[in-house]
Amino acid sequence: MQTNRFVLAGTGSGVGKTTFTIGLMKALQEQGKIVQGFKCGPDYIDPSYHTAVTGRVSRNIDSWMFSHDAVRDIVARASMNADVSIIEGVMGFYDGKSPLADVGSAADVSVITESPVILIVNCASMARSVAAVVKGFQMLSDKPNIVGVIANQVGSVGHYEIAKAAIEQECGIPVIGYLKREADIDIPSRHLGLIPAIERGELDSFFDKLGALMAETVDLEQLLELTKAPVLEETGDLFAQQEDQQLHIAVAKDAAFNFYYEENLALLRAKGATLQFFSPLANEPVPIDADGLYIGGGFPEEFANTLAGNTVSKKSICEAVNKGLPTLAECGGFMYLTEAITNSNGQRYDMLGIIPGEVAMQTKLAALGYREISGTQANFLIGEDEEAKGHEFHYSKYSGVHETPAYETKGRFGKKQEGYQAGNLVAGYTHFHFVSNPKLVDNWLAACKKVKNLD
Repeated sequence: MQTNRFVLAGTGSGVGKTTFTIGLMKALQEQGKIVQGFKCGPDYIDPSYHTAVTGRVSRNIDSWMFSHDAVRDIVARASMNADVSIIEGVMGFYDGKSPLADVGSAADVSVITESPVILIVNCASMARSVAAVVKGFQMLSDKPNIVGVIANQVGSVGHYEIAKAAIEQECGIPVIGYLKREADIDIPSRHLGLIPAIERGELDSFFDKLGALMAETVDLEQLLELTKAPVLEETGDLFAQQEDQQLHIAVAKDAAFNFYYEENLALLRAKGATLQFFSPLANEPVPIDADGLYIGGGFPEEFANTLAGNTVSKKSICEAVNKGLPTLAECGGFMYLTEAITNSNGQRYDMLGIIPGEVAMQTKLAALGYREISGTQANFLIGEDEEAKGHEFHYSKYSGVHETPAYETKGRFGKKQEGYQAGNLVAGYTHFHFVSNPKLVDNWLAACKKVKNLD
């Protein structure tokens, strides 16, 4: 059996993979296709675009954080009933965990998932030289199956025809379309306020414009012909449904807190937990029958004034944590639990005060990258002999004393004690991916069950 599935990858800076991804998604949808999105690597923003366009939750896949079987399982499960699956790459096609290997790259994912590759090439200020770029990507490894090219940043139809002729003669693969340099098709701000803008449908006209441009200048029929791929089958029982544990995990989810890997939530459900969503931004309390609490990342600094005044939510979360509900707070959730957040304008807002110290926004990136995570004896989620993987990405800086760090992380610049742990609270800047070690979910639910039985 075959389906349509491909990796949409770039050659590097200035390529605009997400622009192409959502444009092709919209164009294919207009043809009546059911489209499923995926994103290589740890990213919450790009999948939010995919989800908004397709109406299907986009999934993150990562060949460094997950086993190959897990990557294939996620793609197989999410692609069910879809006509076309588009896997958006990360950075350049071969960029991943290390400069010396493909692991974690879109190239690696394309091989693992047996997916053809459409390469987006920045043609600005180049003619025949574009063929050398494509040839280099073909020659670096013979494992990926690069089947076609889309030319980006062309100055005119004539420029496109020159690039197309050079690539097709020297590289032996078709160039199936192009996108001109357009001053008004840049993706809107991908940072602050993005999620609520998407949820309100304010970007629908932008999606429509992108879809129309792609349909006009990309041969969609040829795209579908080139990107036939074998239907993947689930290779394990990672997401096999287990018996109901009679446990409820409260999940903070709104415009301020929305950075959750879909597979994290799926694993909690598969292990028998029931998820209950509530909104601190709407001043909602933690559900009364919650046995555990999950406060993910997001943009609390953008809503700090509202969050500071929402006393019902603040009081309810404090009571839940003090009661001993096993609580995981990641990045934005960690910030929310400190004494205060100071935003980029220098305005300081009181937060929950559960964690001593406070955070302040910076104009420069504070941390970015993969993390290998080792637990501690007191950590309910990840014990001292256990490991998991995740990532860190934030612009804020925490000022406080880590009296009891939650875990140790290892990144590009070495190891560090990170986060805050007290009782059944685990909080820090690191985003965990449960697929890297599903036992974390077992640990969490066991802790919830222990607390529930003691009540």
